Amino acid sequence: MPHLTRMLRRLNRLDWLYRISSVSLFSLGLIVLLGGAGFRINLTPSEPLGLWRIIEPDRPIMVGDLVFICPPNSEAMREARARGYLRFGLCSDRVAPLIKTVMATSGQVIEIGDDVRVDGQPLPRSRVARMDGQGREMAPHDGGVVPPGTVFLHSEFPGAFDSRYFGPLPMDGILGLAREVWIYAP
Repeated sequence: MPHLTRMLRRLNRLDWLYRISSVSLFSLGLIVLLGGAGFRINLTPSEPLGLWRIIEPDRPIMVGDLVFICPPNSEAMREARARGYLRFGLCSDRVAPLIKTVMATSGQVIEIGDDVRVDGQPLPRSRVARMDGQGREMAPHDGGVVPPGTVFLHSEFPGAFDSRYFGPLPMDGILGLAREVWIYAP
């Protein structure tokens, strides 16, 4: 009888191992499938939390578009990664794409002081923080004319890391338009 009990326990453990393995493989497959179809999960406070999709635009990117963009491999982005502003992802340098709104394109003038102005007009909710949430100094971008082939990006979230700090980003990093699929905005 003790032999039968041991055998049943072993089978029970194998059953749990099989279930856990099956659920893990199914989850991994689902993540790969959804990622390949352009779905992304946003866990940052810059935009609502939840499931988003990258949509290929059928027109040029314009002011007001919400986009997914891979940040370039620059000193500002390396520092942002070291400070924990950027999450792990599939862009170069293993960072996740940013979800930001295009607020200015090539030729527009950006002024950065206590807040941001685009072509002389104040940008709502663009106060420039001098310190981050950990009390570290934040250096704002100098502003100026947005260079050809770049975009100035913004998030209305007060603690967002956007072009106020890193300046315009190359348009060739844009993966597509960002569309909400299923979100939660607390």
